[in-house]
Amino acid sequence: MTLTPHLAQDKAAILSEALPYIRKFAGKTIVIKYGGNAMTDDALKEGFAKDVVLLKLVGLNPVVVHGGGPQINQLLARIGKQGEFVQGMRVTDSETMDVVEMVLGGLVNKEIVSLINQHGGKAVGVTGKDGNFIRARKMFLKADDGEESIDIGQVGEIESIDPSLIALMDTRDFIPVIAPIGVGHDGSAYNINADLVAGKLAETLGAEKLILMTNTEGVLDKNGQLLTGLTASQVDGLFADGTIHGGMLPKISSALDAAKNGVQSVHIIDGRVKHALLLEILTDAGVGTMIRAN
Repeated sequence: MTLTPHLAQDKAAILSEALPYIRKFAGKTIVIKYGGNAMTDDALKEGFAKDVVLLKLVGLNPVVVHGGGPQINQLLARIGKQGEFVQGMRVTDSETMDVVEMVLGGLVNKEIVSLINQHGGKAVGVTGKDGNFIRARKMFLKADDGEESIDIGQVGEIESIDPSLIALMDTRDFIPVIAPIGVGHDGSAYNINADLVAGKLAETLGAEKLILMTNTEGVLDKNGQLLTGLTASQVDGLFADGTIHGGMLPKISSALDAAKNGVQSVHIIDGRVKHALLLEILTDAGVGTMIRAN
């Protein structure tokens, strides 16, 4: 294929635009929460895998944490169970936990690993159980009255993350792909919200960026308009006035905590946009909301 002079200039401009970002982020860790439509649309899945491989090849260290809500719901429906959520968290009895482990630790994790490897990467899939990588304890939610605790089953909150497993993979240029399943001190498995795992992992690794892929443009105001740049204090205000609610609560809470605890920037991006990762990291034009500590 022969490029016209105009198309050739456009392609050269794109490559030139990426250069300072490649230089700036070389050797830096980027934690990516992968979920939403980007995990279910074939073209978007392929684009994501290519983006991750390219980021690794140009010198960044991508670490992928994935969800799998739709896939879990599909398998639950096949066995006659209905998914239930409280404050954005999946209620997880022992039977549901078995499904979560099968889907997240098996089907979804291995599909992502395979896709990345098909496109030239060296991905390795792990769960928090591997090497006691993610230590967890049982989570209780607060009721609206602020007093009563709500038991939502085998749902965990993160006690600690051991970064040595990721560091070991990094020495051999592997791309970690992490299923958000934690382990208790008694060996019990816990379902952990993937956004919370991604946020805590970004803090633990001292990541340059935390990127949360969603099915929305980013953080929207009450009029449905995209808020492209926010500080931590502005996000606190959006919680207080109810702008952020429902399923976005754990996602934005994770983003806020990461921004307050050393992660340079947090990006909530639209995973429905093909190559959203490259657009957000290596170009001047972002595709979502960026949150900084100040």
